Amino acid sequence: MSLHCLTGESFLLPVATMLVLPVVLLLLLVPCAPSSGAQLPEQPKSKEAPIATNGQPFPWDRMRLPKTVSPVHYDLTFHPNLTSLDFTGVARILLEVHEDTSAVILHTKEMHISKVLLLAPEGARPLRFLEYPRFHQLALLSDTPLIQGRRYEVQLEFAANLSDSYHGFYKGSYRTSSGEVRMLASTQFEATSARAAFPCFDEPAFKANFTIRIIREARHIAISNMPKVKAVQLPGDLFEDHFDTTVKMSTYLVAFIVSDFLSVSKTTKHGVKISVYAVPEKIDQTAFALDAAVKLLDFYDDYFDIPYPLPKQDLAAIPDFQSGAMENWGLTTYREAGLLFDPAKSSASDKLGITMVIAHELAHQWFGNLVTMEWWNDLWLNEGFAKFMEFISVDITYPELHVDDFFLGKCFEAMEVDSLSSSHPISTPVENPAQIQEMFDDVSYDKGACILNMLRDFLTPEAFEIGIIRYLKRYSYQNTVNSHLWDSLTNVSCVCVCVCVGGRKWYSDDELDVRTIMESWTLQEGFPLVTVEVRGREVRLTQERYLKTDDPSLTEGFLWQIPLTYVTSASSTVHRFLLKTKTDVLYLPEEVDWVKFNVKMNGYYMVHYEGEGWSSIIKLLQHNHTALSSNDRASLINNVFQLVSVGKVRLDTALDLSLYLSRETEIMAVTQGLGELVPLYKLMEKRDMMALENQMKGYIVDLFRGLIDRQEWSDAGLVSERVLRSYLLLFACVRNHPPCLATAIELFNKWRDSDGNMSLPTDVSLAVFAVGARTPEGWDFLFEKYRSSQQTGVKSRIKSALSISPLQDKLKWMMEQSLHGEVMKTQDLPSVVVSISKNPRGYKLAWDFLRANWHALIKKFDLGSHSIAHLVTGVTGQYSTREMLDEVRSFFDSLTEETGSEMRCIQQTYETIEENIRWMDTHLPLLQAWLNRHKATVNGTLNLL
Repeated sequence: MSLHCLTGESFLLPVATMLVLPVVLLLLLVPCAPSSGAQLPEQPKSKEAPIATNGQPFPWDRMRLPKTVSPVHYDLTFHPNLTSLDFTGVARILLEVHEDTSAVILHTKEMHISKVLLLAPEGARPLRFLEYPRFHQLALLSDTPLIQGRRYEVQLEFAANLSDSYHGFYKGSYRTSSGEVRMLASTQFEATSARAAFPCFDEPAFKANFTIRIIREARHIAISNMPKVKAVQLPGDLFEDHFDTTVKMSTYLVAFIVSDFLSVSKTTKHGVKISVYAVPEKIDQTAFALDAAVKLLDFYDDYFDIPYPLPKQDLAAIPDFQSGAMENWGLTTYREAGLLFDPAKSSASDKLGITMVIAHELAHQWFGNLVTMEWWNDLWLNEGFAKFMEFISVDITYPELHVDDFFLGKCFEAMEVDSLSSSHPISTPVENPAQIQEMFDDVSYDKGACILNMLRDFLTPEAFEIGIIRYLKRYSYQNTVNSHLWDSLTNVSCVCVCVCVGGRKWYSDDELDVRTIMESWTLQEGFPLVTVEVRGREVRLTQERYLKTDDPSLTEGFLWQIPLTYVTSASSTVHRFLLKTKTDVLYLPEEVDWVKFNVKMNGYYMVHYEGEGWSSIIKLLQHNHTALSSNDRASLINNVFQLVSVGKVRLDTALDLSLYLSRETEIMAVTQGLGELVPLYKLMEKRDMMALENQMKGYIVDLFRGLIDRQEWSDAGLVSERVLRSYLLLFACVRNHPPCLATAIELFNKWRDSDGNMSLPTDVSLAVFAVGARTPEGWDFLFEKYRSSQQTGVKSRIKSALSISPLQDKLKWMMEQSLHGEVMKTQDLPSVVVSISKNPRGYKLAWDFLRANWHALIKKFDLGSHSIAHLVTGVTGQYSTREMLDEVRSFFDSLTEETGSEMRCIQQTYETIEENIRWMDTHLPLLQAWLNRHKATVNGTLNLL
């Protein structure tokens, strides 16, 4: 599953843009705040003896299902009614009994069960059943025991309303260009919502085959995981579509849609039919996604050396969709903005983001679908791999997109969360649905991808590829834990690294233990800070946990096995060293002027240079910054500012390093520079310190003035150049840089005078819209264009511009409209609210809105979901006063467990505000003094006094 905002998601830039760029770069709009996985604890029991809804004792007291019975095959029939917005169904489940039992325990949620039968050769007989809603469980009770080794079939008839949320079997709608509202029904079952659509064993290890039938009206179509084999006409102008039986898979991958969508299709070179589905008026925006899916599925088919096992792969653009996309086997589903592309209206970042999302979901067809984690504690085996494979696949299939320019941002995003004491290990015990939902975060996705990238660099790409292919082949159609992956990589890496790649060998033959190395990264939270001290040829190394805290005891007891890499002034060859202890020493062949560790930041760790280390790096950057790669420069910018937060480096040093940015041109380094500097004034905007705030804003504009003024207002250039242009011009216009402002006003007026028909360069349109949205007339015009547009990229950019307007009445109305969901989709509400919370004229409105509508929000988006976590951390992430901390605590402390008091994001919020307070109290005087010493001079140059 792609998280619409983790990946960048709903921070109110165009969705696709956000899927690929580091969150921290978008601080004009987004938040800123400077043993084996299988070993689970004993399952928690119900605190009291469970009582069923009818008052009788329920025969099972644990949240996880017993393993006495498992499903073999589901035969499912659904009849959704898109007028009454409900559905009925019949489930026939073939069961295999592993232990004698008189009770079959499975899942249902918010469903009316009307009849349960045990089907036997001698005839059907009814079964008694009990319901226990607290654990979403249903018990089927037999008067005679079910015998070990035998198979039985049960049949359940059920009914439910189509869900109002974005999970289960839920209703959706879209508006045509003529204003007609049309209904559809679609599914989203990951992680624990298949049980809301049909009775099932809703845990990933209970894999089975599924045969699905859907009853629909003639005006609709139905699609599911497998191809349709026939349609049977029924009385009342109804049709029953029969779909082929699926391969063996988990319940969360089942999917079906009833709609009036149209489709376009092609066939891959391996013979798989690819189809893209969308609402009729947007079917002409599907060509790019169709071509990308064909190319990427063929790539994975060859790369993994395992044929895609289904005859077809559908991609459907769903008008109402909470996450970014979902990997249902054979029927992947997406937000419209994550799939639809109009060459005349969509931007370079839209194309990049759509490609990456498709690559993510298609990677899941192997990582997640074919081989599935045993339990949600190892979700990263699905999501970390899919995130990682996005970059591997797109780098090869679409080299012109230069995805390497964006991977580093994923690691910075993960570190932002992982630097808090409320972080969690990649593999961590979870039990209830809210805890499971919380696993869909930057740690599982981005940290997972980053440690895989580090391991690939450590083992060599050749050894890594052989190992993961072995893993997939060995565990096809099965469930796995961490250790299965490490064992697959250990078995191959000694051969490929120690023998085949002699020049790369950096440990002795008996030293390589992938499992031990990687468990230090997956079974403990956080990441290491490596301190480097150079004395002549001697390099002293020390590791500790990097943690934003004022309690040093929280950093104790952590030890990683760290694959260190480094280059020096004397050698551009990448040198390697495996740091396995808290301290160690390595020796250089000769004395050097500088040393740079964590080459290209392929490792998931930060580096601090003691003594004269930072001074030598700053000197290098000022005189010859291209001696280091752009990723190395970006990592230095990130590390030095993050080290200020933990007291390792003075703020003056970090700001001195930033001075070189006046000569920087590469996207990763420029955007990381903005990502570290902009949060400083964003914190000030929430305080009454206008003079210092404006001084800081002025410094940043002056720093990048030369690069900004060289930007063309066009769509020319490479993808990374076009994406950078979008950010720089938006930043400059929001900061009222006169040349940018004048051009944007002129373009907006021409565009408005043409009634929106004039063609604007797509990559600069957000800057133009943002300036236009500053007046009531401009805001209203943009909103009308939002209402009438059928282009998802245009709508996304208009929505972003509306949210950064200074017009408070419009901002409040926009949040209310998004909650209502008639014109602005409620799926976008979290991004709208968070974007407004970054607006200096809107942050109080967003906080008031969050509190006033809390109960409606958690009902719509679900406790523990990424949407709720994004709202909580996004709205509060720039507060930096004791008063606001007290106000935030007062609200969240008033919640109960049922309304969210135990969510991890609340603890993250407290920690972030406390860190902001510490930062401001400690560093504001230093910042003021430094800015006073470094005044901008004419021509955009900087006086290095």
